[in-house]
Amino acid sequence: MAKNKNAAEPVRKSGLFEYAPAPESPAAAGDIATSYGHFINGEFADSSGSEALKTVNPATEQVLAEFAQGTDEDVDRAVKAARKAFADWSALPGSERAKYLFRIARIIQERSRELAVLESIDNGKPIKETRDVDLPLVAAHFFYYAGWADKLDFAGYGPSPKPLGVAGQVIPWNFPLMMLAWKIAPALATGNTVVLKPAETTPLTALRFAEICRQAGLPKGVVNIVTGDGRTGAALTAHPDVNKVAFTGSTPVGRAIAKQLAGTRKKLSLELGGKAANIVFDDAPIDQAVEGIVNGIFFNQGHVCCAGSRLLVQESVQDELLDALKRRMATLRVGDPLDKNTDIGAINSAAQLARITELATAGEAEGAERWAPECELPSAGYWFRPTLFTGVSQAHRIAREEIFGPVLSVLTFRTPAEALEKANNTPYGLSAGIWTEKGSRILWMADRLKAGVVWANTFNKFDPTSPFGGYKESGYGREGGRHGLEAYLDV
Repeated sequence: MAKNKNAAEPVRKSGLFEYAPAPESPAAAGDIATSYGHFINGEFADSSGSEALKTVNPATEQVLAEFAQGTDEDVDRAVKAARKAFADWSALPGSERAKYLFRIARIIQERSRELAVLESIDNGKPIKETRDVDLPLVAAHFFYYAGWADKLDFAGYGPSPKPLGVAGQVIPWNFPLMMLAWKIAPALATGNTVVLKPAETTPLTALRFAEICRQAGLPKGVVNIVTGDGRTGAALTAHPDVNKVAFTGSTPVGRAIAKQLAGTRKKLSLELGGKAANIVFDDAPIDQAVEGIVNGIFFNQGHVCCAGSRLLVQESVQDELLDALKRRMATLRVGDPLDKNTDIGAINSAAQLARITELATAGEAEGAERWAPECELPSAGYWFRPTLFTGVSQAHRIAREEIFGPVLSVLTFRTPAEALEKANNTPYGLSAGIWTEKGSRILWMADRLKAGVVWANTFNKFDPTSPFGGYKESGYGREGGRHGLEAYLDV
């Protein structure tokens, strides 16, 4: 294996041939300011407080920028700007709102390289994922909801459905720009105005999106962005003049928001954690299933709420499947997120790395067998090898708790009924995967799996026309598709 002594040089696996570094230039991200304020009423504005936070490059631990810690007063200014803009924005014909959304989508496409590089630098995910997955989906969501803006009468929610007002939106760090698109696009299409708070470890693409709003000529106050940590998010969701709250993040925080909003007239949608089962039957094509397993758990370093973090494999093919999976895992390249060869980038933060490490250690302590391919990790930054555990029982923490990292727990089953029981034995209900050549088995399982999204012979496939969401402790409400409009309409 080629030795890697710093985060700038990717780790390359030995195999049939070596991969020469293929780095994307950090300069493509454009200018990153040393400090940022909030984006309120169409302008960048200083915070009313003096506290500032720092965002770092997780691959190098270098500080990228400082940004304002939003105060209650900052949130109030942003909500007032959104309320003032709501009257004119909601009164625009849908065809006029659509023009702004189309314009934003086109600008995102034009600036996609810049945004992809900035996302990788701030988040740690590989450039080939931000470039080939995140940015195309971001633009597609704005294009899709632009198409709905003048067709709301035909969305199935009655004639002339009305917007709610001001939407307070809080998004996570794992897909910063994509989650922004999932929330802002339907909100604007339906005539609402927005105050959005990005995650405190990944604020940069949201602030760059604010520039895109100005470039598109979006009226002042329609989109406002207030940065900060959980205190800012709590102030936003609690604000009395917010009509709609949309939150994507952890189940404990989602539960706290639901309690906070209980008894109010605010509409709420929650997309929370998951512990998805990826179920492989004995008739599944092994090589295809292995690719789906790898995509299901190691995509975005496992920082995915719907990650297939539990592999349920039929006993008769367990050895064959695990041998093939280990061979595939040994080819995964861990290293510099800006190298186009990299498969697994940096863990987003030191805190998240500590969480992953703690749960992996617990898995070993509880008796599961740990395996990870040999690879030399960069000396700087936050890194974790792709890891799988065998000999896992349903009582193990690694089978019950969301790890949110590149860690796969393997369980076995003998019959479809046993697979179903084990798959549903979780407080979460976000997603699941089924691998089999029998269509009847797919339909039988999908009808009984307690998951909001079920993939068949694939995993982690997203489309703006398709609704996404879960139930139980994975939240409620849907984002994407026609169903995603309902969350922002007074119906």
